[in-house]
Amino acid sequence: MAKKVLILPGDNIGPEIVAEAVKVLQRVDQKYKLDIELDYAHLGGAGLDAEGSPCPAQTLAKARQSDAILLGAVGGPQWDDVERHLRPEKGLLTIRSELDLFGNLRPAIMYPQLAHASSLKPEFVSGLDILIVRELVGGIYFGEPRGIRTLEDGQREGYNTYKYNESEIRRIGKMAFEAAMVRNKRLCSVDKSNVLEATVLWREVISDMAADYPEVELRHMYVDNAAMQLVMNPKQFDVVVTGNMFGDILSDTAAMLTGSIGMLPSASLDKNSGGMYEPCHGSAPDIAGQSIANPLATILSVAMMLRYSLNAPEAANAIEQAVSVVLDNGLRTADIQTEGCKLVGTVEMGDAVVAAL
Repeated sequence: MAKKVLILPGDNIGPEIVAEAVKVLQRVDQKYKLDIELDYAHLGGAGLDAEGSPCPAQTLAKARQSDAILLGAVGGPQWDDVERHLRPEKGLLTIRSELDLFGNLRPAIMYPQLAHASSLKPEFVSGLDILIVRELVGGIYFGEPRGIRTLEDGQREGYNTYKYNESEIRRIGKMAFEAAMVRNKRLCSVDKSNVLEATVLWREVISDMAADYPEVELRHMYVDNAAMQLVMNPKQFDVVVTGNMFGDILSDTAAMLTGSIGMLPSASLDKNSGGMYEPCHGSAPDIAGQSIANPLATILSVAMMLRYSLNAPEAANAIEQAVSVVLDNGLRTADIQTEGCKLVGTVEMGDAVVAAL
């Protein structure tokens, strides 16, 4: 039976990087006889422009019929003036919520070829391999009530609600503990339980779950300290589990430790390992249309898709090895360029990975 993959190119550099990832996916499909069937739809600003919604009904319908989804990136200043419910980012939040993609896996891996591209000294980041497990459909990004209101004195006030229930914490905790079990059996749970009651419960539930995973060393850390420790001593971390907002911030911090956010993939999974795969970076409108964006994060997202949702670990390994070969060969896009390496564009980098396969 064919495996259905929905392609959502998105906005700005999204179509450019997705085109290269699709070339790689088609190559491994051919090489490993995976029987992958591709379909396309709009999300974000592209959906708003084409169909009047950042998450069109047709896109959701196709997404529900798919085994996996590959997304480029959404958003850009062209849509800054639209009503809030029509913003491109609203489309991304909607598809995550509608498909219940609650578990976001964000690896931060330092390729040895790029150690000198990091803003930290090579000895701090060489060998870095962190997995951030971020809860993706709860917390302050989805909590109600929310809005902007006018107070009695005429001032406007913006407000959001930060909340998690026990079952939401347990399911993301289970994903994190199980990830730790197949890695180095170390888990750091990040919260702000000294001031936020929602994360008091978070810490209690995660602590309670530790009894079911006696081999895993669990520790807790406040988010401000975690941010500092990521920069000061990043290799102390293996698996990190945290809520939606904290995970959003910390995963981008971890991304830059590796030299460029353009290298980092992500997976957003449901309870059955169906998922949406996308690079960690944004839509980069400042470089859109110039064919200079780094497609490697999107290509590596394809590898995650093959591993987690399409049951094709051999093909996933082959893509990751091909990326390493290309880096060994000294090819670099502008974001990871170092002295002595060959500067290439988006298409050239995608072609190089296909050739390495």
